[in-house]
Amino acid sequence: MTLETRREPAKTRQPVMELIARRWSPKAFGPEVPSGNELASMFEAGRWAPSCFNNQPWRYLVTTRNDPGAFSRALACLTEKNASWVRNAPLLAFQVMRETFEYNGKPNPWSGFDCGLAMAQLIIQAEFMGWSVHVMAGFSRDRVRETFGVPEGFKPLVAFVIGREGDPHSLPPHFMEEETAPRERKELEETVFSDSWGKSLF
Repeated sequence: MTLETRREPAKTRQPVMELIARRWSPKAFGPEVPSGNELASMFEAGRWAPSCFNNQPWRYLVTTRNDPGAFSRALACLTEKNASWVRNAPLLAFQVMRETFEYNGKPNPWSGFDCGLAMAQLIIQAEFMGWSVHVMAGFSRDRVRETFGVPEGFKPLVAFVIGREGDPHSLPPHFMEEETAPRERKELEETVFSDSWGKSLF
């Protein structure tokens, strides 16, 4: 499969927005770094995500290849497997979650959900602008805390890469196989139930 033909939209059973059908998480990235204005637009989209009590628990730590020292420190927070492909990406960042409500200091059990909403909006905005985002769980939270001075009450939640989609042939063979594999999702009947668990709505 060539670079020109590999990124076909998802074959959805029902009509969805083109941006959603087109979105996916590549591992092969080109070297171009998003401009400051482009990044501001992506994070602005995330800024307007809904959140419980408008708490907006999301924070971000962002490094790019324009600052090799910071990028290298961020890269050292990843698992070895993730670092092996992320080292070729132009931008590596972490989303950090505030664990308590600002208005009363009590634990916020919905912080993770709210951060996910913000990340989803950032991803769709990036896709609209021609950029791709890959989110990862494989990193050391403790290392992020130590490296970037994350204070108590905040929890590193996910790592993510932003860049232009690159050539999958630049990846090691095992990653290239994943990169070009057919896209799959569970059927709606497996995940959307009606008036009893396991009874499909559709």
